[in-house]
Amino acid sequence: MKILISADMEGATGVTWPADCLPGRPEWQRLRPVFTSDVNAAVAGFFDGGADQVIVNEAHMTMRNLLIEQLDDRAELLTGRHKELGMVEGVQRGDIDGIAFVGYHCAAGAEGVLAHTYLGSCITGVFVDGVRASEGLLNSLVVAEYGTPVVLVTGDDLTCVDALQYAPQAPAVAVKDHVSRHAAICRTPARTAADIRSAAARGAVLAARHEPAPPRDRVIEVEFDAEQLAGAATFVPGVEQTGPRRVAYTAPTMYEGIRCFKALTTLVSNAVEEWYG
Repeated sequence: MKILISADMEGATGVTWPADCLPGRPEWQRLRPVFTSDVNAAVAGFFDGGADQVIVNEAHMTMRNLLIEQLDDRAELLTGRHKELGMVEGVQRGDIDGIAFVGYHCAAGAEGVLAHTYLGSCITGVFVDGVRASEGLLNSLVVAEYGTPVVLVTGDDLTCVDALQYAPQAPAVAVKDHVSRHAAICRTPARTAADIRSAAARGAVLAARHEPAPPRDRVIEVEFDAEQLAGAATFVPGVEQTGPRRVAYTAPTMYEGIRCFKALTTLVSNAVEEWYG
């Protein structure tokens, strides 16, 4: 049994404020061990459940946040940026039996602690076939094309609700309860580690590759908070402006869909003006 953990930070234990997960900030440095603790708990739980190999893919911002010197020795760490599939890198090799979304969060435009989709503030909504999409939903559609089930989700309580639409069978662990976008009622690392470990062991039972989801056209729409960002997004071939702050494109597979989305967000992030957005 080979498990891939996609580890994001906004949904980690204790993280409620942008500085908590912005690389280089003192708050980020303080919470890196807590983030690593969440991941270690998932690693331990999957081995408890019979896993033979666990690979952890860093999925947050610079993708250099986890402390390898504190990582469970049985795990392997995929760290660094510019990966073909970004947050779910490795699933395309076709040998991943189950994937865990650890430290995930809700979608841009939805309630949730530090809710966003890829870009922290300038994207106000991402929609796949008309459905508001979190990073969890987007990534679940990608991994489904490789026959890999989502077997664990952790984040705030609303992230667990969000996961019901894309992985209803997977155990979900709320490490904190949403109060506002920048506030939550948080459990201690010891409590959340125990909860995550137990859930991962249960999730391991679900780790079995299935028939890949057949590719089909997906209409992906992205809405921004400023008009010029929509214009910048259309520099990507196939992306069309459909409103003052909205663009859309059609992808024949979610592999192509997520890669186009990554290109689009890279361009848009460079079109944001410091003071006027």
